[in-house]
Amino acid sequence: MHRGNRHGRSEAAREAVLQAADDLVAEIGYARVTIEGIAARAGVAKQTIYRWWRSKTDILVDAFAADSAQELTLPDTGAFHTDLRAHLDELVRFLEVSDSGAVFRALAGQAQHDPELAARLRAEVLPRLRARDRVPFDRAATRGELPADADVDLLVDQVVGPIHFRVLVTGEPVTPALLDVLVTLAARQQPEASPRSQQPGGAAA
Repeated sequence: MHRGNRHGRSEAAREAVLQAADDLVAEIGYARVTIEGIAARAGVAKQTIYRWWRSKTDILVDAFAADSAQELTLPDTGAFHTDLRAHLDELVRFLEVSDSGAVFRALAGQAQHDPELAARLRAEVLPRLRARDRVPFDRAATRGELPADADVDLLVDQVVGPIHFRVLVTGEPVTPALLDVLVTLAARQQPEASPRSQQPGGAAA
């Protein structure tokens, strides 16, 4: 096995490029970000960037995919309503506050007049976000906290949709009160006599 430093240097350079792209979008906006600027911030040559990516958009798509996997941790609290609230709190912070959220908003805006980017977001980025958004619901279904015939995709739309609408369309803040309402609406899908709501012997608590 090769044990030199070449791979380590390459990976460090790649991570520096992704971080630089994140930082620059947050600081100056998508339109003003250039490959030259990313290279200068990351301390690498432009040729190094072009070995891995064709454009700044490609860099930002990869940066967002890596950031979402790292920052959306999906804590398992053991109960549907607390799992969901923890995920929504993380999602809101991720989309509204983090540099990664700035990248997502920039890509979503650019996709409105860039069909190739729109297709890539739908094929590569949004399915990964969707899979993470499903996790609290899938866990709840496994624990018997949702009906066996629950339409999980529709529930995800109902809960996560208003968050994306505020972040990407209206610009209104996503408040704790809104999250309380969304979690309450989702929790109403729980069966009246779920396993966690019964006492030993099957009597309802």
